[in-house]
Amino acid sequence: MKVFIILLNVIALALIVFNATKVSLEAPFKGDSLIALITIMASLCVIVLLQILKLSKRIEKYSKNKK
Repeated sequence: MKVFIILLNVIALALIVFNATKVSLEAPFKGDSLIALITIMASLCVIVLLQILKLSKRIEKYSKNKK
């Protein structure tokens, strides 16, 4: 599970970097720039959700060891 989370984080970061190059600073909310911004936001959401999953697994492990 740990490797899977790391792999997905790396993929999400790669998508952020790739789409950041596609954003036009003159018109960021038109055409391909809008799609790039949406993809960047989705990738950031994936990273946040994966960190929440990682934290919940750590809490679950801690609670099992405490019993």
